[in-house]
Amino acid sequence: MSELDSPVAGVRVLRQDNPGPMTLQGTQSYVIAAPGGAVVIDPGDDDAAHQEALSALGPVALILVTHRHHDHVGGLPRLRELTGAPSRGAAAEFSVGAAPLADGELIELGQGLALRVLATPGHTGDSISLVLLRDGADVAVFTGDTILGYGTTIIDHPDGTLEDYLASLEALRALGPVETLPAHGGFPGPVDALAQKYLDHRLMRLEQVRAAAAGLLERGLEPTVPAVADVVYAEVDPSVRRAAEHTVSAQLALLARRGDI
Repeated sequence: MSELDSPVAGVRVLRQDNPGPMTLQGTQSYVIAAPGGAVVIDPGDDDAAHQEALSALGPVALILVTHRHHDHVGGLPRLRELTGAPSRGAAAEFSVGAAPLADGELIELGQGLALRVLATPGHTGDSISLVLLRDGADVAVFTGDTILGYGTTIIDHPDGTLEDYLASLEALRALGPVETLPAHGGFPGPVDALAQKYLDHRLMRLEQVRAAAAGLLERGLEPTVPAVADVVYAEVDPSVRRAAEHTVSAQLALLARRGDI
């Protein structure tokens, strides 16, 4: 576990020691200092040292999670036990002692600080982002895995869909040049430019998948997920091949619904 230099005043960042192909250097857990007690966003995988370090930055008044994946919620029960704080996510299963988060909800933290819930499904069906406001102005957005510090994210199909993901990127782009605080990969800068970059990439990949599927059909072959992935993601590292296939599945599903394959 290590503390990173935060680009946003009043927000501390602890990076968990859980590096990997999907977590990059590790899960970035955030702690917002607030008058009524600290707010923790994404407690990470189950890891006593990490959750104890988060608890030590308290007292913790509230724990929020951006989505259901284990590298975000695995340590949730331990952090609740350490702090006695309620937890909230979009899904009821992660909301203990408080109601699930609702799109558009404003969580007042005191002294001009607030968090606004922004539903950003696509990576998973329950993915949310949290917009940090100071004196009514948007200053940063915690994006979970919807936008990462670098690279691109998986569409965990069928729970996540590409239609939802593209709409979520448009919603994030509409926030303007506020600071992006993702769950992995550092701090990549203003969210509007990043969301546009992600949209461009997704649409490029979608066209590549359409062309690959059409090519397979012309040869009398079925455009299965593995067959299309072999074409579009031929150079991908084996460690992320499964993630690539999830995303191809989402892309093929969208193309089929549009009647493009």
